[in-house]
Amino acid sequence: MREWWLHVALVCLPLLAVFLHIPPPQLSPSLSKWLSGGEHFLFRGRRIFYKDSGGSVGSSEVVLLLHGFPTSSYDWHKVWEPLRLHFQRVVALDFLGFGFSDKPRPHRYSIFEQASLVEALLNHLGLSRQRINVLSHDYGDTVALELLFRSEQNRSGHVIFNSLCLSNGGIFPETHQPRLLQTLLKDWRLLAAVLSRLTTYRLFQRGLGEVFGPYTQPSDGEFWDMWTALRYNDGNLVLDSVLHFIDQRHQHRDRWVDALTSTSVPLHMIYGPLDPVNPHPHFIRRYLQLVQRSRVSVLDEHISHYPQLEDPSGFLDAYLSFIHSF
Repeated sequence: MREWWLHVALVCLPLLAVFLHIPPPQLSPSLSKWLSGGEHFLFRGRRIFYKDSGGSVGSSEVVLLLHGFPTSSYDWHKVWEPLRLHFQRVVALDFLGFGFSDKPRPHRYSIFEQASLVEALLNHLGLSRQRINVLSHDYGDTVALELLFRSEQNRSGHVIFNSLCLSNGGIFPETHQPRLLQTLLKDWRLLAAVLSRLTTYRLFQRGLGEVFGPYTQPSDGEFWDMWTALRYNDGNLVLDSVLHFIDQRHQHRDRWVDALTSTSVPLHMIYGPLDPVNPHPHFIRRYLQLVQRSRVSVLDEHISHYPQLEDPSGFLDAYLSFIHSF
């Protein structure tokens, strides 16, 4: 009997080892084009990917794009070209631990470090003293609020805001509802080590699909691109570390919400109301209650957590209307 179990173990262990070290998928032509159209710069010894549409250093109309979790700057690919037509310069980046940037482990990922990374990129591009229009989503919303705090509250920041537009970010912990898998990955270290290696493309597709509307689901190819960017540089193995941004939102709520409610910078919120992470009407009601100076665009009722991907034309119309308003 023992010999039988030994034979099973000898067969299964190599198979399990192979499964746990599945190589990352190949980049699609569109994702390869996105990567080849960008560059890397060094931040504290780490390679950070960014895209810059170009333009003179003194360009008066610059928009900076800050992406969400767990995806990458590729989230902006549907609005990239239209934004280039309306702004003299468009800049996007992959945060540390995301997309085509380095994904060190072990590492203590933080919103504060990501904000410093953004400041370093703008300095690298010669834009640290330029007025910047910041357009952010989800995780990027919180990074934007830390940049806003540094700029206006303690005067240590290097980003001069011309405007700030947020979209579907968990900026209020009291209304934010993280997904079950996010909570498991964040709070259960041993379980996270297993889940991060055992998660397959189909599980990823199913999980991420829950935050898209039923009529705005990405195609298989689009899901695959998101999965590929996540798996690049073994990004699936750092999800649990990155997810501590949820705890940071609780710990530093007053810092970031106060920066938002006290600023004189032109503000806008673009909101997909079907979002299960920041559910309607609780989120938008709280936003309107606390951020009374802000303009708000609530998109069609079937738009969910990724408005720039689910309704790029509606998203762009809302954003450009805001920009033209001042």
